[in-house]
Amino acid sequence: MGPGAKQAVAILIGMVLLLATGIVPPAVAGLLAAGAIILTGIMTVEQSYRAIGWTTVILVGAMMPLSTAMVETGAAQLMAERLVDLVGDAGPLALLAGLFLLTAIMGQLISNTATALIVIPIGVAAAASMGISPRPVLMSTAVAAAAAFLTPIATPTNLIVMGPGGYIFSDYWKLGLPLMIWFFVVSVFIVPLIWSF
Repeated sequence: MGPGAKQAVAILIGMVLLLATGIVPPAVAGLLAAGAIILTGIMTVEQSYRAIGWTTVILVGAMMPLSTAMVETGAAQLMAERLVDLVGDAGPLALLAGLFLLTAIMGQLISNTATALIVIPIGVAAAASMGISPRPVLMSTAVAAAAAFLTPIATPTNLIVMGPGGYIFSDYWKLGLPLMIWFFVVSVFIVPLIWSF
């Protein structure tokens, strides 16, 4: 652990406690932690700007209006109806499987956070069409969005380790595919046991 590591760990623990207790909103907890990192001298303002993944920030910011537009224009409802038509007779588990596949495929190509913003309105509309609770659909979508393991561009974390680890594009699916299968099992079969339809 280098210089400032102990203070950084203490700040991280403080942020997690703020998030866990809900004393302040998550955005405020993050800003307080970032401010503490700068005020303690662990990082300078310039270093903090360089550390931000601006591509991800811009992509997520751009996807939020797209998510809203999908709901407002009826595109989410239309896609949900097609999905329900496709898997409706097979039941809610088939809906979760279909949403998982849609989310997982999109999550390999664009940010998984942006993917969740796109798929959530579709899942909620599909749940309403089938007359089931949206809670397992939302949780299943969250798990599916986290299953971004097959490409280095799926998440910033995947991309960060590519250079230092000496990985190539095809290395990701070798370990990512078994992980994705496990996430599929959790998303489709375990989530409904906790959040019932």
